[in-house]
Amino acid sequence: MSDETAEALEVWIDQDLCTGDGICVQYAPEVFELDIDGLAYVKGADDELRQTPGATVPVPLTLLRDVAESARDCPGDCIHVRRAADRVEVYGPDAD
Repeated sequence: MSDETAEALEVWIDQDLCTGDGICVQYAPEVFELDIDGLAYVKGADDELRQTPGATVPVPLTLLRDVAESARDCPGDCIHVRRAADRVEVYGPDAD
């Protein structure tokens, strides 16, 4: 599956549930970063943190496994990965 045919996914973090463990940063430092407040945030390709509540960034196909494992192993259950087209969660606490 190429980048052109892969379904676009996006990820966001619910900071209200974030425990600040940093597991996500260990798995995918290209996508997640702990801020000075001790909470994790997503960051874009520009390396800037998205601090608006509910802000999303695209999940690079090359990092999908790492991002999915972050969502699975997050102690705060605060990482949400969803399809960009219909906003259906595919990894995270609200995934089927």
